[in-house]
Parts: sequence; structure tokens; C-alpha cells
Amino acid sequence: MRLSKLNIKKINLEDVDKNYSAQDILLKIGELYQFESGIYGYGNIWTKFEKIVENIIIEELDKADCIQVEWPKLQPKSIWEKSNRWNQYTVEKDIMFNFKNNLGEYGLAPTAEECATIFGSNRLLSYRQLPTIYYQIGEKFRKEIRTRGYLFRPRTFVMMDAYSFDKNEEGMHRTFDKMHDVYINIFKRLGINVISVISDGGTMGGRVSEEFQAPTSLGEDIILYDKEKNIGINKEVLSFEDKETFINRLDNLKLEDLIEVNSVELGNNFELGIKYSESMKLFYQDEDGNSKPFYMGCYGIGLGRILATIIENNLVYKNGKIKGFVIPYEIAPYKVHIIYSENNKNVAENLYDVLSSHGISAIIDDRENLSLGNRINDVSLLGTPKLIVLGNKFDGKNIEIEDIQLGIKDNVDIDLVLNYFN
Repeated sequence: MRLSKLNIKKINLEDVDKNYSAQDILLKIGELYQFESGIYGYGNIWTKFEKIVENIIIEELDKADCIQVEWPKLQPKSIWEKSNRWNQYTVEKDIMFNFKNNLGEYGLAPTAEECATIFGSNRLLSYRQLPTIYYQIGEKFRKEIRTRGYLFRPRTFVMMDAYSFDKNEEGMHRTFDKMHDVYINIFKRLGINVISVISDGGTMGGRVSEEFQAPTSLGEDIILYDKEKNIGINKEVLSFEDKETFINRLDNLKLEDLIEVNSVELGNNFELGIKYSESMKLFYQDEDGNSKPFYMGCYGIGLGRILATIIENNLVYKNGKIKGFVIPYEIAPYKVHIIYSENNKNVAENLYDVLSSHGISAIIDDRENLSLGNRINDVSLLGTPKLIVLGNKFDGKNIEIEDIQLGIKDNVDIDLVLNYFN
């Protein structure tokens, strides 16, 4: 990518939001655009980053034989009435964006239990087809009254949501455990340390639910967890009348021994049981030819929160002041940033072409009338993990490759640069 094409704005880092610095940087340089509170447009860097995360999620789900599908974002009132949740989501909790016109009454999908149940029951007619897991990745809409933290709690967001169908409770438990392992693999590949947290099922229903929380001072959740076992409990359930039900799932851990931290919820899993299949009267045929309700599970991952967590947890400082952020090399949309003095332009262009042609995504700063110093200062605004500067001291042979986060520099023969990145 030629940096001149990104049209990034000049910003004063002294004015950046101290709580959500990385996201505010992207907003100020124009890579995020806020149309109104909780509603954003996304530039090149965020879009490419999101696609990388999405592909990792797809790869891990496909390994587990999950089936990718797509359900409508515009959903008719009639399917929500089947589950008795229309009034709950439009009046009682007022979560769903909904409207009425000459065609009928509709809502914008805040979640997909109804669609998933109808879709699954139409395809899964026999016990022989179970278990099956369907998933989709797409936009969701929720009437958040109090938006916060930019992409931590917006009104529109991209989410992966999956739904499992089993013939009995035991099968549902096995699938739930299977998806737990899938999630652990996903977050490991993303470089995020998550804690499996016991939580409440909320509006989803179901007796068993699990959150995947990432400790961060920016999080609005408070969890108690065991650092060694990496499991914990959401503090909010301790105020419930049936709190002992949740505490008993802590595997004999004592509350007083747990560490209390703020965290952000990146994923959640729910055992729904027969709540939806029974209320919507959607069944399969068992071994004896009898109609039985599906035992279902629901599994969600918020892509925007993942991206926001990664960049906010990887801020770059110099002399105690924020300089920007860096995206880990393995998942960065652009791996290397090339800056050059005018007399080395041809060498830089050739290097850029070589890297790009071998699948190593790069940014070349081709902006004119800017000093090397000004261009170097802008590197950390884009999250690129590696920097190459071909300045006046470049000898035509040895290039210096800097790790932005660590500040470590490697000298590499220009003819061997592909070996370095591969």
C-alpha cells in the first residue's frame, strides 16, 4: 500500500484519548469514522485487520466441522413471536431496532436464535444428522443507550455466532466442551490471553454459560479468577439470589483466593437446552420415530472487540508518552513499513515490489515534502510491526529492520531480506 493513497490526517498525539488511545488515533487520522455515537465506518487498516481475524476464526471452526451459513439481518416480527421474545427485545429491554411499514413489522438482528432454530429444523429432520453446528459472521445491531470505548460497545458490530443442534443433553454438553476448545485455539492464534469465566445466561436463556474474558483496565466487566487455572467467575452473579449455583461451578476454588480484575468479554457460549426448539415447536425424529426438541447451544465472538483489545493492549510509548500502537506481526495487515530518502527511492520501490510479490504485505511512505523524521513519527499510527528506513546512511547493501514494539534492530543483507521475513 502506498501511504499517499491512505490520506491519513496529521494529528497531535497530546490530544489523544488517554483511555482508548489506539482507537482514538485511528479515529483522528481518519481510519475510523464516527457517523454518530456507536456507529462507525472503517478504513483500509481496520478492514484488512478484521478480515485476518475473521479468517482465523473460520479456519478453526471449519476444523471442528462447523458449517458456515448466512441468515438475514432484517428479520420479520413473526419469527420472534414464535419464541415469545418480540416484546422482550422491543419493549421490555428495548434492545432491537424495529420498524413498521406497509409490508409488515421487522427488526434488525441483535442475535440469531430464532433464525438459527428455524433454519436448523428445516434441514435436520432425523437424529442421524445430529450433532450439527452452523455459524455465520456478519453485522449485528443493538440499541445501546450507553455506548462506550469506541468499538468496545457500539450499536453496530461484526460478530461470529454459531448454533449447535444435539439430540439430548449429554450431546449438548459434549458440543459445549468442544466449542470451548475451539475458542481457546482461536484466541491463542490471536495472541490474546483469555480467561474462561462462569456467567449468567441473560436474555439468551440456558442454565450454563461461559464468557471468554481478556483482563484489561479498559474492560467494563469485573471478574474473579485463578491465575494458575485461568478460570473465574463474573462478579455480577455474586449479587444473584441463586449465586451458590454459580459458585459451585468453580471447581472447589475459594472466592477469597481469587484475583479481582477489570476485563472485556470477547466471546461467550451458552447451553440453551430445548428453550427455543420447544417454544417454537421445531423438532426432529428420534430412533423410534418420535418428535423430539433439539438440544441447542449458542456461541458468539465479537470481532470488533477483539481488534480493539489487541491494539489497545499493544500501545507504543517513547519517553513515557504515547507514540501509537503496534499490531502483532503474525496478524498484522501490513507487516513492514518502508521509508526512504529521495536518493534511495528506486531501491525502496524495488524492495517494496519484491516483498509484495512474495506475499509480504508492506506500506511504502511515498509522501512528498515530508522529512524522514516526520515520516518515521507516523509509523506507529498505523500499527505496522516492522520498519525499514533507507536514509542517507544506507550503504546500498545492509538494511536495518526495526521491531517497533521492542525497539530491537537487525542488520540484514538486502539480498537476503526475503529470508528474514519468511
